[in-house]
Amino acid sequence: MKINDAPTLASAPPLERSAGPALSIVIPVYNEEPGLPALFGRLYPALDALGLDYEVVFIDDGSRDRSAALLAGQFERRPEVTRVILLNGNFGQHRAILAGFEHCRGARVVTLDADLQNPPEDIRLLIQAMDSGHDYVGSIRRDRQDAAWRDWASRAMNRLRHRITGIAMTDQGCMMRGYSREIVQLINRCNEMNTFIPALAYHFARNPVEVVVGHEARHAGESKYSLYRLIRLNFDLITGFSVMPLQAFSMLGFVVSLLSGALFVLLAGRRLLLGPEEGGLFTLFALLFLLVGLALFGIGLLGEYIGRIYEEVRARPRYQVRAILEQER
Repeated sequence: MKINDAPTLASAPPLERSAGPALSIVIPVYNEEPGLPALFGRLYPALDALGLDYEVVFIDDGSRDRSAALLAGQFERRPEVTRVILLNGNFGQHRAILAGFEHCRGARVVTLDADLQNPPEDIRLLIQAMDSGHDYVGSIRRDRQDAAWRDWASRAMNRLRHRITGIAMTDQGCMMRGYSREIVQLINRCNEMNTFIPALAYHFARNPVEVVVGHEARHAGESKYSLYRLIRLNFDLITGFSVMPLQAFSMLGFVVSLLSGALFVLLAGRRLLLGPEEGGLFTLFALLFLLVGLALFGIGLLGEYIGRIYEEVRARPRYQVRAILEQER
């Protein structure tokens, strides 16, 4: 067993990997103590049944429960196929996956959530698609078991995201996805602080495809994505892959300016020809509130883009590795 304590910065150039296993499974973990035993009990038999040389890379994203201890225990039980990366804090799901990409060695990489909502037995569907020549395999959840508002919000954001970014993902919320080694290496070379990995992979892929996978109710614990975090995720996705919102708001500002100018001319002409208007005060207030609301929205939109620039220019590491549990090779 080897424990590597040296901090690892995500901004470092990717290392050239020697020949590794045929398949890497990358699983971010954050406070998943109740569900990990069930995950272990289903994941490893499903992978053994594939008949492939594989590794499972768990990334503990600063869990505050006993998740790290359970991962260490699983490493002791299956050290030949298990690696555990312990991050020095909670950096978020996508940065945890990036840490897994930086350290995995497989020719093909599959990402999977730890909550068992996507059956590990369906990993074979992604492998079959990659065997057919696809370098990126997305997934579509069959019969989603989420709350109705999550399903509705996800569908609405999928349509909006597709129109704004042109990225054709039917189900952006499903984390069970397959990536070729080339796609993973390209993602590793990107040093963006905030990104959406499936969209980035789709952008790099030459021959992407989507497959339908199962979806189950969460086995234990609760979702880490609140409504606010879901909104933030979609802001990152839209502002990270398109400047169309800025362009659209510029056009909106131009149109509003023309209409405001026309209204000013109309009111001025009316005052000169017909005299002062009575009872029009509330109309002007409504117009003022509309313009102020548009201005505040525009400032917020600019703030999203400027905030991304601010985070990038600081060039801070996206994550820091506290230790790695792996077997000596």
